[in-house]
Amino acid sequence: MKILTILGARPQFIKASSQSKAFKKYPEIQEIILHTGQHYDFKMSQVFFSDLDIPKPTFFLKSGGKTHAKMTGEMMEGIEKIILKIKPDRVLVYGDTNSTLAGALSAAKLHIPIIHIEAGLRSFNIQMPEEINRILTDRISSLLFCPTQNAYENLKKEGFLNFPCKIHISGDVMLDSIKQYSKYAKKPNIPLSNNFVLATIHRAENTNDIEKLKSIFDALEYIGREVQVILPLHPRVAKILKHQKINTSNISFIDPLGYLEMIWLLQNTQAVFTDSGGLQKEAYFFSKPCFVLREESEWVELTKNNCNILVGADKEKIISCFGNISDLFARSFPKNLFGDGCATELIAKTILE
Repeated sequence: MKILTILGARPQFIKASSQSKAFKKYPEIQEIILHTGQHYDFKMSQVFFSDLDIPKPTFFLKSGGKTHAKMTGEMMEGIEKIILKIKPDRVLVYGDTNSTLAGALSAAKLHIPIIHIEAGLRSFNIQMPEEINRILTDRISSLLFCPTQNAYENLKKEGFLNFPCKIHISGDVMLDSIKQYSKYAKKPNIPLSNNFVLATIHRAENTNDIEKLKSIFDALEYIGREVQVILPLHPRVAKILKHQKINTSNISFIDPLGYLEMIWLLQNTQAVFTDSGGLQKEAYFFSKPCFVLREESEWVELTKNNCNILVGADKEKIISCFGNISDLFARSFPKNLFGDGCATELIAKTILE
C-alpha cells in the first residue's frame, strides 16, 4: 500500500516521527512524505527531521509565509501534481493546519481515500482557521482516527456514523512520541534560572489583535518579575512586537527550539502559558500546570480535569490565576486521558485491515 503523507507544521513533524516508525515495521506499507513548506524556518522545520529521525521528504513545496488562501491554493496545486505523478493508494493528513486541509481536498478531488489522524476535535470556535480545517477534513475523510472518546462523540453527534467512513479511537500519537523521546531530552544552551515558566504565543486570534497581544505580554512581563519567563519567539510575533514597541524587558526570548530541547524545558518548567493545542497536551504529559491563552480549548479532557485553566488574553486573570496556581490545578493529573502510548501501532494495523 502506497501512502502519501502530508506534513507542514511542527506538531505534524512530531506525530509523523512516531507514525513513520510504526509504518516501517510493515513491508506492505510504502510511505512517501510531502512537506508543504508551511513552516519554512529551519528551527521550525528541518531541526525536527534531524532530531526525530523522520524520513527525508521526497517532495517539498515552498508554500509558507503567505495568506491562508494563497498558501492553501498553492499547496493544493502542488499536491495534486504529486498525487497524479505517484498515484498513492491513500493520502494521510494530521491535525488541523492549512497543510491538512490542502492535502485532504486535493485527495478528495482525485478520489483518493483520506486518512485523518487526530480527527473529531472541536473547539466550537468557527473563527479559528484550525476549526474550519478540521471540520472540512473530517467530513471528506475515509478513515478517521480519534485521539479521545470525546473526539469520537463529537463525530457521532455530527452524524458521522451515517457517513461512508470508518472511525476508530486510537489514542494520541503525540503520547507515543513523548514516550519514545523523553529519555533523549536535551538541555538548551540558554541562560536559565532555577525556577522558570515556559510560554508560547502564535495564534492569529492573539497576534492579530494588538490589545490582546499587549495584555498577554503585560501579564508575562509582570510574572517575569517573580520568575523567569522563557518564550521561544515565533518569527511573525517578533516582527509585531518590534513594530508595536511592546514592553518585554522581563521576558527571556529565545529562538524556536527543536523537539528534544522543548521536552527538556517541559520536564523542568514550573508551568506553561500557551495558545498552542499541542503544547497543552505536552504539558499534561509531564504533569505541568498549563494556562491556556484562549477562551476555549479542543482538549476538553484537560480543562474538565483541572490540568488546564482557560485564561484568555485577560491580564488580570492571567496574573491572578498564576498567583493561585496551587489552588486551581489538580494535585495529581489523571492518567491515560489520551490512550496508552501505542496509538501508532494500532493505526498502522488498522490501515492494513
